[in-house]
Amino acid sequence: MDQNIVNEAQSGNRNALARLISLVENEADGYHDLLSGLQINRSVPVIGITGPPGAGKSTLINALLKNISEEEPGSKIAVLAVDPTSPFTHGALLGDRLRMNEHYSNSNIYIRSIATRGAMGGLSSKALEITDVLRAASFDYIFVETVGVGQSEVEIVGLADTTVLVLVPEAGDEVQSLKSGVMEIADIFVLNKSDRPGAGLFLKNLHELVHTHSPESWTPKIIKAIATEAEGVEELFETIKLHLAQQYNKNKAYLYTEKAYRLIQNR
Repeated sequence: MDQNIVNEAQSGNRNALARLISLVENEADGYHDLLSGLQINRSVPVIGITGPPGAGKSTLINALLKNISEEEPGSKIAVLAVDPTSPFTHGALLGDRLRMNEHYSNSNIYIRSIATRGAMGGLSSKALEITDVLRAASFDYIFVETVGVGQSEVEIVGLADTTVLVLVPEAGDEVQSLKSGVMEIADIFVLNKSDRPGAGLFLKNLHELVHTHSPESWTPKIIKAIATEAEGVEELFETIKLHLAQQYNKNKAYLYTEKAYRLIQNR
C-alpha cells in the first residue's frame, strides 16, 4: 500500500486524509503498516462530547466551532462524529454532518462521520485508530462526538483528554438516579437548553452530585448553555482549555488498556 498517502495526509491534504481514514475504518490490506508509519502528535488535545440522544451535542459542537474560529483564527479543528449505522449500507447515517454544514467551506475545519457498526459504548470500534490518524494530521483540536449514550456506555473516557457530558433539564430530579456510569465520567457538565422548565432543579441536583464525590486534581465544572443561541459556549471553551492546561487525565491508563483490548479483540 502506498506510503505516500500517509505523507500527504500529514501535510494537510484533506483528500488523502479522508482516504487514509477510510482505509483504516475498512481494515484494508496493509492498513496496519500505514498506522505504524504515522508520526502521531500526542500533544493534540482530544475533547469528547457525549450525552443522551437529543441533548444537543451536534448543535453545541457547531457553536464551539464558530467560537474557536473567531477566538483563534487559523486554528485547525477536526470533528469525528460517531453516527448510528445504516441497516442497508452499514455506513454512517451522517445526521451530525448535516447539522454542521455551515462549516464545510472553512478549510480549517474537517468533519468526518464514522458508523458504530454494532459497537456498543457510544464509539466505533475504529475510533481509537482514527483519532491517531487525526492526531498525525496537524490539527490543533480534535472533537469526538459519541452517539446518544446511556449510563453504562462510557468508552469516551478512554479516548478523550477532556470529557464533556451534555444533559438537558427534562431529567429533573432523576439526576440522582444517574450517579453510576456515564454521570461519573464528566470533566465538564453542560446543562443545555437551560431556558426550559425544570432547569433550576436539575442544576441544583447536579451541583449536589458533583460535590458528593471527593475532588481529585480537578473538580468537575457545570455550565449552563443554550447551544442554539450560542449562550455559554465561550465559557465552555475557556473551561475546556483550563482543564487541558492542567494536563490531568485520570483515565490515561484506561485509554491504553482499552486500546490493547481492542487490538486483541480484533485479532
